Amino acid sequence: MPEEPVPAVTRTSRLAPLGASAVVRRLAVANLVAQVGIVVTGAAVRLTGSGLGCSTWPRCVDESWTPTPEYGVHGAIEFGNRLLTYVLAAVALATLVAAWQHRPVRRDWRRLALLSFLGIPAQAVIGGITVLTQLNPWTVGLHFLASSVLVAVSTLLVRRTRDGGGPARPLVPRPMLLLGRAQLGVLGAVVVLGTVVTGSGPHAGDADVPRNGLDPAAVTQLHADAVFLLVGLTAATLVALQALGAPAAARRAWAWVLGVQLGQGAIGFVQYATDLPVALVAAHMLGSALLVVATVRAQDSLSGRGAVPGPAPLDLDAPDPLERPLTVPRAR
Repeated sequence: MPEEPVPAVTRTSRLAPLGASAVVRRLAVANLVAQVGIVVTGAAVRLTGSGLGCSTWPRCVDESWTPTPEYGVHGAIEFGNRLLTYVLAAVALATLVAAWQHRPVRRDWRRLALLSFLGIPAQAVIGGITVLTQLNPWTVGLHFLASSVLVAVSTLLVRRTRDGGGPARPLVPRPMLLLGRAQLGVLGAVVVLGTVVTGSGPHAGDADVPRNGLDPAAVTQLHADAVFLLVGLTAATLVALQALGAPAAARRAWAWVLGVQLGQGAIGFVQYATDLPVALVAAHMLGSALLVVATVRAQDSLSGRGAVPGPAPLDLDAPDPLERPLTVPRAR
């Protein structure tokens, strides 16, 4: 029996649905890791007092794109963080290209990958404004908030690469969906208040930078109150999901959220009681990014997305509707 011909390998066949999905999924995970990583390296810049290691933007100094010797290690740290932005952009661009070439077309992948990529130059501009305003605490806070949004978008992209691409189907009653969305809002308030607390305390990024002038004790208490509300809502969500017999994946996702919240809260209390040691502040910033990941993932777990329904299979045995039996009129 003759062997069947082997089909030629083309770009389209290399990006067949299964293979392409795996590529996009891995790139989406790498993009998320990079987005979280840039939060940590940004924290290192601020916590080492290297925020003005490059005194201007987009150049490092007026006469050079790279740091000069008089800026020492601070210049190297800040310039290194700027270079990592290009690594992040390369990963995001690769993710966007892979998502765009995927067949069948996934518009949700394209939208999220595009947002993730376009957010990087926008974030770089905010970083430049932060330097040009001499580390104004409000622009520093905006810089971190922009990173948090990009982490959320990247998390959603990872989630979408793991579903079938069909329309969202609620897995829990509508009140539970609304409760999950409310927690996203409260989390946003917690993160915003966290940046205000940061702007009122030490670790400005440079020893000579003024703070926002707010009372650190008062804004810290307000931040803590918002955290208590968030933890309470998450605990209530877990109890309700258990009582409703929600899918195990959703219950596990929200249990992870509660665990990250408790860990993040413990770090926050300890760092406040120990006068904000650098290591704990860095851990707290990493925890904030991980909390965004966990919460977005948990909220998304309350809905399911199956495969996109395809065309009905062709029934070869069904009669052709265009074929009608020939009838001969009877003679009268």
